[in-house]
Amino acid sequence: MRIAYFDCFSGASGDMILGSLVDVGLSAEALHRELSKLGLPNFDLDVKPVTRAGLSGSQAVITIPESEHHRRLSDILSIIQVSSLSDDVKGRSSAVFRRLAEAEAHVHRVDISEIHFHEVGALDAVIDVVGAVIGLKLLNIDEIHCSSLNVGSGFVKCAHGTLPVPAPATAELVKGKPVYAQGPSGELLTPTAAAILTTLAVNFGALPAMNIKSVGYGAGTAERETPNLLRLFVGERKKGQEGLALEEIAVLECTIDDMNPQIYEYLIETFLSRGARDVFLTPTVMKKSRPGTLLTVLCDPQSAAHFASDIMTETTSIGVRLRIDTRLKADRYLSLVETEYGPIRFKVAARDGTALNVSPEYEDCKRVAREQNLPLKEVMDRVRIAGYDMKIVALRSEEPEKHGGS
Repeated sequence: MRIAYFDCFSGASGDMILGSLVDVGLSAEALHRELSKLGLPNFDLDVKPVTRAGLSGSQAVITIPESEHHRRLSDILSIIQVSSLSDDVKGRSSAVFRRLAEAEAHVHRVDISEIHFHEVGALDAVIDVVGAVIGLKLLNIDEIHCSSLNVGSGFVKCAHGTLPVPAPATAELVKGKPVYAQGPSGELLTPTAAAILTTLAVNFGALPAMNIKSVGYGAGTAERETPNLLRLFVGERKKGQEGLALEEIAVLECTIDDMNPQIYEYLIETFLSRGARDVFLTPTVMKKSRPGTLLTVLCDPQSAAHFASDIMTETTSIGVRLRIDTRLKADRYLSLVETEYGPIRFKVAARDGTALNVSPEYEDCKRVAREQNLPLKEVMDRVRIAGYDMKIVALRSEEPEKHGGS
């Protein structure tokens, strides 16, 4: 399995993502050739070597002559859908813009159809989003991971005026993801990049276990004291028995019998938002036959000490048991499937390119149910049929298509 890991130590923007993909080995000519299928007139994509605070990388510079920058979601989706790009690139690119539009609509308290994208709706953002999806596909990336997101601090000027950093749309997009603010004041994570990464990445946290094959750097425009670069690792995950992925995982446990059980809900939400792989509770019987709870946290081995400290800070436990386990798991990714309600994301578990299990994304089904005033269970049942059809296609495919983790 080929893994891409975006290390956002200086945030990320759409052009930084494109630059990192080229710097790690993507052909700029192949990228431009695929982007030309959008049918955009006279656009130019130039990728040039630059240096940022002593580190070299690649900067993507997009030039598109246009007089009108304000576009609706329907305008952007139309550009993508009428293009000659492959269906999976269209689907993933559209999913990114839908997510971005949903965030803007939530922030401005309006219907998604009323959203004008302003800067992020300019055609260069279409190049950023579609180019990122194309690049990951051309690099044959199976799964995308991302570090915690450095969002920046201070204020930023945009079409809506002067806004706090992270910008409201960015803040909405990164809900539930691990974020922090470090380094110079300013916007480090743009809404476009936030939409790309939170739509396509399957996990946010430490660098996953893999054999690193190449490392690239995508450069931002601004010169800062710290390197204004997005680092991209591309590598291979080892395979274990029967084509399943083999990885190490830290298991932290403690038994608790003297804490208000209302706190457990907060613990689960908090630890998951900080990058834990899983958190679960098991009823147990402790000394003197007192009922207790076994708290188990699964995380990357590199994060074990961090989560052990969190457990002792957030609970009444004064100690944590730790062991490193090895687990076998199926390849996992999100795939966009066309249904009677439009594109719906599906969680797919696969082995050697063959689908083992498919499940519709709950949030997408919930959105459809609300938009069309339908029972949620009916939507989930009907879109699951499309997922089963997709599974059959995957089983019959002799050369399964690579997925970019979306």
